[in-house]
Amino acid sequence: MKNACIVEAENLFDKMPQRNTVTWNTMIRGYFQNGFFDKAMYSFNKMPERDNFSYNTVIAGLMQCGDVNNAREVFDGMVDRSVVTWNSMISGYVRNGLIDEAIRVFDNTPIRDVVSWNLVIGGLVNCQRIDLAEEYFKEMNDRDVASWTIMVSGLVRAGRIVEARELFEEMPVKDIQAWNVMTAGYVESGYLDMAEDLFQRMPVRDLNSWKQLINGLVNVQRIDEAIRKFMEMPEKCQKTWNLIILGFIRCGLIEVAHAFLEKCPYSNIVSWTNVIVGYFEIGEVRNAVKVFELIRTRDTTVWNVMIFGLGENDRGEDGIKFFIRMKESDLFPDQSTFTSVFTICSDLPSLDLGKQTHAQTIKTGLNCLIAVSNAMVTMYARCGNMQSALQEFSSMPIHDVISWNSIICGFAHHGEGKKALEMFERMRLTNVKPNHITFVGVLSASSHAGLVDQGRYYFDYMKNKCFLQPTSEHYTCVVDLLGRFGLIDEAMSFLDQIRADGVEIPPSVWGALLGACRIHKNIKVGEIAGESILEVEPSNSGVYLILAEMFLSSGRKEDAEKIWARMKGNGIKKQPGCSWIEINNSGHVFLSGDRSHTEFRRICFLLNLLSAEMGTKILKPRTATSEGNSNLF
Repeated sequence: MKNACIVEAENLFDKMPQRNTVTWNTMIRGYFQNGFFDKAMYSFNKMPERDNFSYNTVIAGLMQCGDVNNAREVFDGMVDRSVVTWNSMISGYVRNGLIDEAIRVFDNTPIRDVVSWNLVIGGLVNCQRIDLAEEYFKEMNDRDVASWTIMVSGLVRAGRIVEARELFEEMPVKDIQAWNVMTAGYVESGYLDMAEDLFQRMPVRDLNSWKQLINGLVNVQRIDEAIRKFMEMPEKCQKTWNLIILGFIRCGLIEVAHAFLEKCPYSNIVSWTNVIVGYFEIGEVRNAVKVFELIRTRDTTVWNVMIFGLGENDRGEDGIKFFIRMKESDLFPDQSTFTSVFTICSDLPSLDLGKQTHAQTIKTGLNCLIAVSNAMVTMYARCGNMQSALQEFSSMPIHDVISWNSIICGFAHHGEGKKALEMFERMRLTNVKPNHITFVGVLSASSHAGLVDQGRYYFDYMKNKCFLQPTSEHYTCVVDLLGRFGLIDEAMSFLDQIRADGVEIPPSVWGALLGACRIHKNIKVGEIAGESILEVEPSNSGVYLILAEMFLSSGRKEDAEKIWARMKGNGIKKQPGCSWIEINNSGHVFLSGDRSHTEFRRICFLLNLLSAEMGTKILKPRTATSEGNSNLF
């Protein structure tokens, strides 16, 4: 039973020619320890004879699985109760958070030992009822080390560190646990010098003593002292060393952590993985790759870190290459691997790799995991394949808020506002509560679908029914909704509402208003919106161009020239547009004004061929000159 060999134990039990109470008790205890509560109760009810230990075992087991009522029923059915029986009830009530019931049983206990007192005091400490715990502690006639240690721990948790130290000094006998509790109290309260002083006074130290102090030094970024203490440890602890390395990383000292790893013999794969994470966080992709290549034996986690880190640093294609290398190394991808790969595939020009990876998840059975399914829905939605996104969403047995957000925002992003709102209404029929991201999708969908009244309703629903504080994204969606349909004055009033809420209007909101003014030719408000953006984002080339275009369209050529002059004076240039297509499994990227594509002449020929019926020649390639490719048109 101790080794969880249940079937073997049952077979041996069934073969026994004679069984006594000890044998039955062993089976019942084993069932409870291994989680077979029904079998334990069946055996208990089948016992021909029971002793006190039988009842105590069943009470403790039922309390352990949270079946308080049945434990009470067994207790009430006992004729002879020992102090262990009463303690089992007290302990069970404490375990299940029923401290008042525990106190009631304690008060009715005819015989109490020090364990009874410690159980109640410990329960009160855990419930943060320290004053009542003190009263019970003072009533105790006989206290052991555990009694004192529980009270010291309770005072530390309550932030009464001075009183905890006074009680600690009163202890007639202190064991290593008491010293550790007091030291940990100082560490947690930020009194590192006091903790160090107490640490030096300790007659004996165990691994926890060293770990507590070193952890405290790391947390306050006293890394050098933490290393010195680590070197003094009689037995080095790998977890503590990893924590020190993590301390360096949190302080931004990634290269220092890296150097220590190469010099010291205590490093393992966790240490190296933490350094890789650190390099990725500061954008040092090359160094992260170098560290990875130094690791001889790699586990799934370090591969996942590489794939995720490369994706987060806009090196998704490299992340895919590492994914392929991982599979070639005979390591099995897990949930984190596939979610990272699907996230990368969301930003690729082709869905082929995403579909192949989807097939792999089906083969491995990981497609049943909600996180993997969510990543697939998001990937298909971002890539515009809403049919596949909806199909994957519909095949999921359960949905969480991420699942609903992915499908709602996907439909909203691709202009299918009514479908997005239909999905939201379905979501409202479930127990899943919408969050901020949900309403970004809902408000955006309302805008795309032209449902102004519904958009207003959903915004109020979010604030007043779901009690979610709007963010800049929500405000932007509402302004975009109103502006699209020419409700510029209402949009301006909405900005006043934002200010009344104590929120500074973000550039994204002004941008939505500027776009609306451009469409509806409201030059006055558009100029206000544009200048408001430029105050915060003076390098936003798009705003200059929109303002200039609006001025030109309204006959204000001089104002347009002033905008161009400001743009030129500030050294701002328009970022070229970018697009890509896939032909024969090969991606082709095009930048506006770029004539360097290898198939440029062929593209010109085909476009002119297609436009022949229009009577117009679109492109005319010229021979490259010594000045480069600038004269190709």
